[in-house]
Amino acid sequence: GGPTVAVLQLNLCGSGWATCYTGRSVIRAAAVIRDRRPDVVTLNEVCRGDVDTLARAFAPGPVSAWFTPARDRGTGRPIACRDGDAYGIAILSRLAATPRDGVYPTQAAGTVEDRAWLCAYGAIAVCTTHLASADPAVAGAQCRYLFATVVAAVPGRVVIGGDFNLGDLSGCLPAGYAVDSDG
Repeated sequence: GGPTVAVLQLNLCGSGWATCYTGRSVIRAAAVIRDRRPDVVTLNEVCRGDVDTLARAFAPGPVSAWFTPARDRGTGRPIACRDGDAYGIAILSRLAATPRDGVYPTQAAGTVEDRAWLCAYGAIAVCTTHLASADPAVAGAQCRYLFATVVAAVPGRVVIGGDFNLGDLSGCLPAGYAVDSDG
């Protein structure tokens, strides 16, 4: 029940460090946003400056943009994209909301990147995350934390878009949630 919300989830591979980086993802993402006109966009692997660029693709009309950097476990500072800009996750939304974010208590050993979550709380809450990619057990623990702690505290409807790095979400998804995934 309730209003329909069009959500677009994008992993931009925008850091410049990963092998999937092409340098074209922001231009392509802006075109998709203009074409699809979603109410909400959840972004993973995005550089902070690109969030503002993508928010402009929502025009006309107001849009809110929230960004949370991935943190370097050793320094506590944001992980940097190749261009020096902060790297992380973001939400773009036409819906009125208040942001809240955090890092997971379980992180993958052998990496410096502490993975985070970001939610925008409003009439419909929207959350995004980019779970650990090197260790499926850690990604599963992060997913369970997201649903059992973060999402469980949200009153009402919630939409979650992200890169879960889990082929099968059944080990962390509570009853009553529907999944739509490209695998």
